[in-house]
Amino acid sequence: MNALKELQSLLELFPDNPPLLESAEHVAGSTTPEPYKSMLVHEHHMTVTMENYHQSSVEVQVLDRNPDESNYGRKILLLKEGTDEVVQFGIVRFNFEYVTEEVKQEIIDENIPLGRVLITHNVLRHIDLGAILKVKCGPTLAKHFNCEVGTETYGRLATIFCNNRPAVDLLEISSPLS
Repeated sequence: MNALKELQSLLELFPDNPPLLESAEHVAGSTTPEPYKSMLVHEHHMTVTMENYHQSSVEVQVLDRNPDESNYGRKILLLKEGTDEVVQFGIVRFNFEYVTEEVKQEIIDENIPLGRVLITHNVLRHIDLGAILKVKCGPTLAKHFNCEVGTETYGRLATIFCNNRPAVDLLEISSPLS
């Protein structure tokens, strides 16, 4: 995987003006600083990781969607339950060919984070960590995270395999942590 090409492919699903990112750099998982390393360098659902780290359930807020016949894309924020505190930004590209109609419908309903839907429906899955990214927030991401433009944070690119098929491509960026 060429991490920066994959990043661009996901960002092109939802072009932002002003830009989402000021810059992005592919970094080794082993050199990722804590707490980002614990948050991102693993093959687990970010929904669960965010809930554990922030000691709160999370809710999904869909900012935009881009459905077509077989793929469904969405741009989201994960928020601490019952608050406006953003803990993660994400872009998802989902090929529904590899899940049941019930799972597809629950994802399209946009009420529950993707990871929680897959866990609840016990979809046979594994997550392939593609790359860790060090990013500087552009104006759009800075607005979502309520931080200064240029603030550094980390994210990841990953693929979720459902029933042994590459079904979901993900960009997941953590809010800046101290």
